[in-house]
Amino acid sequence: MDNNAQIRVEDWGRTRYGEALERQLITLNERRFGERPDTLVFTEHEPVFTLGKRRGAAEHLIADQRFLESKGIEVVETNRGGDITYHGPGQITGYLFIDLSKSRDLHLLLRRVEDMIIAVVSSYGLSCGRREGMTGVWLDQRKIAAIGMAARHWISFHGFALNVSTDLTHFKGIVPCGITNGEVTSLAKELGEPIAMATVKDRISKEFHRSFG
Repeated sequence: MDNNAQIRVEDWGRTRYGEALERQLITLNERRFGERPDTLVFTEHEPVFTLGKRRGAAEHLIADQRFLESKGIEVVETNRGGDITYHGPGQITGYLFIDLSKSRDLHLLLRRVEDMIIAVVSSYGLSCGRREGMTGVWLDQRKIAAIGMAARHWISFHGFALNVSTDLTHFKGIVPCGITNGEVTSLAKELGEPIAMATVKDRISKEFHRSFG
């Protein structure tokens, strides 16, 4: 844990999605009532497909029960923005609890988070950026990070999911984020070598301090 007076970074380790969502709401209220500073939380979820609030998101779940059971994947409806996505081992999920009471601009925060992940992915020598009309971080038509945010009482929650060494076959059970003209990738796939999760978290933490500290 980083006890910087302005911001904090925590790691919840491996979690089930429902457990992490409950903890998010507790953390959100702690931020709302000034019991903690702006905070970035890391976690690595057990395999799960999460459905966002975008209309038609459920239609992009194409896996049948046999696929879900064979892969050990849960399906959970959630209250973030966006479509359907996957969380699982080998993926860094980052939840951000940022006070937006002054800016009241969740879209601006989303773009700042995209910039943060772009900087991290670029630090590995990969050319990445945005894709017009879409959220997340892309290498041409290959999506390496998804972003879906929400806010309550002008405190943000939810955040990003960066594929480090994720089992990409799990994405075959969905149309990721409703995108039919692209594919999903990971740092390990792009670089052709194992990537240490701790190193990626360290780089994200440094960018978080730089951007929000």
